[in-house]
Amino acid sequence: MPASPLPPLDPAPVLLALDTATERLHIALSVGAGEAGRTQALELAGGPQASAGLLPALQSLLQAQGLGWPAVHAIAFGAGPGAFTGLRTACSVTQGLALGLGVPVIALDTLMAVAEDARQRSDKPLSAGEVAWVLQDARMGELYVAAFRWGGERWVVQTPPALWPLGEPRARWASRGEGVLVCGNALSACPAAWDGLLPNDIRVLAPDAMPRGAALAELARQAWAHGEQVDAALALPRYVRDKVAQTTAERAAAQA
Repeated sequence: MPASPLPPLDPAPVLLALDTATERLHIALSVGAGEAGRTQALELAGGPQASAGLLPALQSLLQAQGLGWPAVHAIAFGAGPGAFTGLRTACSVTQGLALGLGVPVIALDTLMAVAEDARQRSDKPLSAGEVAWVLQDARMGELYVAAFRWGGERWVVQTPPALWPLGEPRARWASRGEGVLVCGNALSACPAAWDGLLPNDIRVLAPDAMPRGAALAELARQAWAHGEQVDAALALPRYVRDKVAQTTAERAAAQA
């Protein structure tokens, strides 16, 4: 379905945001700021199709709003953690566009974008000070994990992104009755991570949270307002895993 044109807004910024760290491609166009700001988002197939579809999708967002590339003030990208190839795709496309346009880059935390998506989709508003744990499927029997504290207007990093084995949530939270607030695709993709956890051990903020376009756009607007832009040449993916593939023996052992 073609995007409906956004009404003319003044003042800008015009921000593009993208994330290819997961199995889906999420992009967004943000025009304006504050209550007057508007966001147009798209979700497309990721994986091998991400690199081929990314630039046309970004251009379609601009064209649908009657804008061209010169109107863009900055480009935000999900820096990870996430799929190795996906992070490289997002970073390289963002750097190439930013260098060509002469605009800065905003590096976003992909896991924070998942937390923001969960907050936006939750039926119950978060209270200031609440902490959300994001758990994403990292494959190879591991999880990408981070914790963020909601400050009332922005997320604050409570526990930096790390790599956990599947048994770590059980080891930390089982039978403690703390009601840890969780979100992320590991809730459905990694059932083994929740073995031994009781309903009162965890609370699900949003069962299908992803780094969707609306969340990326909101984080990008916040970063822009706080001057958190960097030169395109300094933009880097965030890796928390050095090993990106298993040996044949490790795969066989995991299957067994």
